[in-house]
Amino acid sequence: MTKEIEIRAALEAAFEAQDIEVVNESARHAGHAGDDGSGESHFAIRLRAPELAQMNRVARHRAVHAALGPELVASIHALRMDLG
Repeated sequence: MTKEIEIRAALEAAFEAQDIEVVNESARHAGHAGDDGSGESHFAIRLRAPELAQMNRVARHRAVHAALGPELVASIHALRMDLG
């Protein structure tokens, strides 16, 4: 299972997503710091869920990190988030 699929599955399990998009941006960062050569180091997510609507930005990011879990978060170098 790819990390992209793992991220999507974790977010779908944790939130009542109205809009969800997970994009692997690793190819754009090839050779940069944090690129481990796996092709799965940099991701962007767009998530719209009612649970996030009342949270401030920091709480939203914490909620996403909690949903992904420490192992998955630790295996990703960069995670760009557009949350609401």
